[in-house]
Amino acid sequence: MSRRTLKVAEAVREVVATTILFGLKDPRVKNVTVLWADAAPDLKSVKVFISVRGEPRHAVLAMHGLESARGFIQHQIAEQLDLRYTPVLQFVLDPGAKLAAETSALLREAMAQTAASAGSDTGDGSLAGEPNGEGLAANPTDPAGSPPTDSETGERVDQQRIAGELGESPVERPADTPDVWAVPSGGTAADRRDDPGGEPSAVPR
Repeated sequence: MSRRTLKVAEAVREVVATTILFGLKDPRVKNVTVLWADAAPDLKSVKVFISVRGEPRHAVLAMHGLESARGFIQHQIAEQLDLRYTPVLQFVLDPGAKLAAETSALLREAMAQTAASAGSDTGDGSLAGEPNGEGLAANPTDPAGSPPTDSETGERVDQQRIAGELGESPVERPADTPDVWAVPSGGTAADRRDDPGGEPSAVPR
């Protein structure tokens, strides 16, 4: 198909679409969409492919109305287009566009149902498999709020038992007692060990 043939076909399609939309008063011709046009190489005939929304009976009525108005539409083409011959129009019902629209509607409906079922599965709208924050227990390894371990409990029981056998009360080491003991001034570590009555003084690390 040459470039001129394509241009004529497009020009005819525009005139036909405009005439159907604004020029025809036939009540049978409604919900009609002009899809495209196919012009013959000699430009003496043009096939106009249309689509009609609605039930099949609406498409039949629209085709009858277009056949009745074909002479009027061809007259509009002769007035608006500068052609050597006025092409004879042939209207063809194209079911492809209607089928594509129905398929798109079915796909949208299926996607909407899938989204609704996914939302109902989670209950509170959260994603499936994602925790919603309810019923979460505290971290058992957290030292701030976890109970003492078995080893700590066993150590405390042993201290109480030993203190009871000696007749003494268990001595707890103060929390602020440093780990390093300083040697008294002028003495050595041996002097500190020999003098049990000495009071060690603590120095910071």
